[in-house]
Amino acid sequence: MTIDWLPDRGIRRAILALGAAGLTVIATGAFLEALWLLGLGVWAVIAAMMIELVYRP
Repeated sequence: MTIDWLPDRGIRRAILALGAAGLTVIATGAFLEALWLLGLGVWAVIAAMMIELVYRP
C-alpha cells in the first residue's frame, strides 16, 4: 500500500478546482455571449494544464 504525499494531493485538488472553475466560466461566457468570460475561462484551463505539466511528482 502506498501513502500519498500530502502536497501532491493539494496540488491535484488545486488543479481540479482551477480546471472546473475555468470550464464553468467558459460555459457561462458562451451562454451570455461574453468573450471576456470565455477568455478568462480559457486562461484558467490553460493555467491548470500548465501546472499539471510542470508539477509532475
